[in-house]
Amino acid sequence: MWNDFSDYIIKNYNDSSKIVEVGAGSFLEVALNLQRHLKMDITMTDIKPSHECILQDDIGNPDLKIYKDASLIYSIRPPEELHPLIMKLADDVGADLIIKPLSTDFINTDKKMKLINYKKAIFYKMCYDEMAEFKR
Repeated sequence: MWNDFSDYIIKNYNDSSKIVEVGAGSFLEVALNLQRHLKMDITMTDIKPSHECILQDDIGNPDLKIYKDASLIYSIRPPEELHPLIMKLADDVGADLIIKPLSTDFINTDKKMKLINYKKAIFYKMCYDEMAEFKR
């Protein structure tokens, strides 16, 4: 499943200037796979970094400089209460958003996200231009 999740991002964001993972925790497999295939650094953040390559950031009060110019922000299994904060962050910096929730979680955002079934990976996505339409 994680290879399929990575594959989707690789195929759809291969020309991105920057990709950021929010709430990286100690599961680095996806970010490292993206780095290998996209030949770019993937910025990883967490409130309590588990590795030196993860930047400390609180999604409740994010440092927008970290996320500036990101084409994609994604998060793997974030707690439901963080979903609206992650969506706001993506909206604030003009990035697409992918949330891969736990299989038992619902998406907790004020805007509808599209369910994506890609091979064995299931996740939710919203493109920035779709988020901007809600503001009009």
